[in-house]
Amino acid sequence: MDDGATDPAGAFLPPSRLPPWGVADLPEPEPLGSRSLWSFIGPGIVMCGIAIAGGEWLVGADITARYGGGLMWIATLAIVVQLFYNLECGRYALYCGEPMITGFMRLWPGPAAWIGIVFVLSIGALIPAMSTNAAAVAVAAWLGRPPMAADAWMVKLVAYLLLGAVTLPILVGGKVYTMLQAIFTIKVVVVLGFCLLMGLLFVDRERWWLIFSGFLRFGTVPITDADGRERVVNALGHWAATGTWPRLDLQNIALIGAFAGYAGAGGLSNATYANYVRDKGWGMGARVGAIPSLVGGRTITLSHLGKVFPVTPDNLRRFRGWWKYVVTDQVCVWMPGCFMGMALPGLISLEFARHSTLYAHKKDLDWAQALISADGIRNGIADPRLAQILWTATLVVGMVVLVPSQLAVVEDFARKWTDVVWSGVSRMRDTARPGAIRSLYYGILAFYVVWSYFCAWLFNTYGSPKLMATFIANFNNLALGGTAFAVLAVNRRFLPPELRPGRLAVAGLWACGIFYLGLMALVFRVNSWPMIHAWLTGAA
Repeated sequence: MDDGATDPAGAFLPPSRLPPWGVADLPEPEPLGSRSLWSFIGPGIVMCGIAIAGGEWLVGADITARYGGGLMWIATLAIVVQLFYNLECGRYALYCGEPMITGFMRLWPGPAAWIGIVFVLSIGALIPAMSTNAAAVAVAAWLGRPPMAADAWMVKLVAYLLLGAVTLPILVGGKVYTMLQAIFTIKVVVVLGFCLLMGLLFVDRERWWLIFSGFLRFGTVPITDADGRERVVNALGHWAATGTWPRLDLQNIALIGAFAGYAGAGGLSNATYANYVRDKGWGMGARVGAIPSLVGGRTITLSHLGKVFPVTPDNLRRFRGWWKYVVTDQVCVWMPGCFMGMALPGLISLEFARHSTLYAHKKDLDWAQALISADGIRNGIADPRLAQILWTATLVVGMVVLVPSQLAVVEDFARKWTDVVWSGVSRMRDTARPGAIRSLYYGILAFYVVWSYFCAWLFNTYGSPKLMATFIANFNNLALGGTAFAVLAVNRRFLPPELRPGRLAVAGLWACGIFYLGLMALVFRVNSWPMIHAWLTGAA
């Protein structure tokens, strides 16, 4: 491997497909402790708030209602391998203050090709999946009952209103990141607090055990028994008892793939962790700047490219201090939050979904899954007044889950493509002043909102919100698995030898790539290949 060159100041500046970084000393981190707690809280809580999204509230609840806690081990694998991905994105941002997307563009074959690759891998982000489910929850609160097929016009109308409304909070706050941190901190506290309280008050110990032990029941798989009923068995235990492997039921593999895709963050949104580290001002992010908000952000600017520090003993010591921030943020905030975000909504679903009347309408109502837990609470609690209160509270929490999740999709798209254009397009780098970043960001945001209206109409007319959510999750598996290897290439190519990922991190990124690409291939093999084969055979 070419270790590149070192400039006279001692900075590691390997050749890349973008202009070289600037050079500055790494800022001194505050010691981790209670006095610096607020300055420490940041990227992990934002990522956790994004992670507790429609997948956890919809797909995860569907999986637990269908299979109990038997498949939660898939979430364990998903969250652990994503942890390595996130840490390496954080490593890169600490070193140079750039998003990981910019790091991709420094690799061969260069910015133009990577812009095309990122566009293809971002197709899932072009589909607004959460707004219809959020609208159904809002309409249910208005009507006092779940909306049915006759209420579809009202659900669609509210969905269109929400698509525009979700962008309003990120117009203010100085830095866009500042408002995101506030919104998603509130979301994490409200959602996990409510689910924990409901679990403690209404769910028995057996179901707690089923969910949380499921995180460690590796090898448990779905099968269809002789009576045609779905159930789960442990493949290893089945082999030990019978000498044969169980015949897997793969008819719901797309749902299982979506479950893995929604566990944690998923897709290119994991790469956005580097953006949040930069905008929070950790490491060299403090030397680069942040994306300013439309109101209150006139003095905030963002450099086109990052800055790196000379490899000196003092800077290496500071880097180790910042690295503790990233590791603590991910291991102590993001990862436990993701596990709780999968477990606690699933716990409520496991307890109350059986009381819902909406299961009979799941094939007819695309938004049924968003309301099954709330409807089950309304029908499953004996005291009518308490049932009504908790039904309303669950709907409110559902809105807290789904509306910010749509905001996260919109903001992530605008952020990602702002960085792509700001750093990867030479004309923009050469002519745009640092303050122009705000116009670029909000221009892309406006375009995306207009596109979202068209896409929502398209799927509401010719597809379904459930199809949108399943497609997004499985396509995100391709994006996450494929870019895991690109993250590894970036950090082994552009970081100085002293800061490159070690063997454990390398193994973690390989595991992430293999897990998600393998799952995507399995979903494709089961669901798409038979249709392609039939078409080719017919054409022949």
